[in-house]
Amino acid sequence: MQIRFDGVTVAVTGAGHGFGQAIARSFAALGARVFACDISAGELAETAKAPGGIATSAFDLTARGAAAGWIKGIEDATGGPVGVLVCNAGGVRGQVMRPIEEVPEEDWHAIVDINLHAAFALARACAPGMKKAGSGRIVTISSGAGLKASLTGIQAYCAAKHGLVGLTRQLAREFGPHGVTVNSIAPGFVLSNPSSIKQFESYGAEGQQALLNRLAMRRLGTVEDIANAALFFASPQAGWITGQVLPVDGGNA
Repeated sequence: MQIRFDGVTVAVTGAGHGFGQAIARSFAALGARVFACDISAGELAETAKAPGGIATSAFDLTARGAAAGWIKGIEDATGGPVGVLVCNAGGVRGQVMRPIEEVPEEDWHAIVDINLHAAFALARACAPGMKKAGSGRIVTISSGAGLKASLTGIQAYCAAKHGLVGLTRQLAREFGPHGVTVNSIAPGFVLSNPSSIKQFESYGAEGQQALLNRLAMRRLGTVEDIANAALFFASPQAGWITGQVLPVDGGNA
């Protein structure tokens, strides 16, 4: 199966490292015109070094109007709508599990804003152009925590990822008549960022082996595993797939 994205405008959020960086680089390598954003300019500079060229923008995606402004800038630069939107920005924002009575309200909102609200704002900004074009792809990066309780134990993260799955399914119904698909990837355990590495290390040797033993593949995933799923959902071969959540987790029992 040959997949190319020549001439396709692709927007990827949270592209400074991990999943987002791998996704942005993978699209660029296959001919797409890639626009990537992240809060870290330094990390984006590394992302932009990929063959194929990636236009980067460093800003806080949770700031009011930031998502809409970024999408408008892409549309102005390309003279057309975004063809593929990958809503990857998210994570636990450095937080750790605490009993709910100890969680400040601002910490709850910080996680929900980047994991759920940002995806809403981005999809809303892309909607007019995609609907008018009669084509497009939206791929959200949810989590196994969007399907069951989170290994992180962080209430806001689990709730936000469940919300992102719901948003994905609802948008699929809305966008479908306009030729636009909306799907989600639910990654399993991947050492993709400092938080996941710290979490894995906290399990100790015995806990790490127990986690691996629950996986049919008996290995952790890689960022390339997640990028490959995003490429598939964005491809013509996935043209009649929408409203779906694809666990990419090595067969987590």
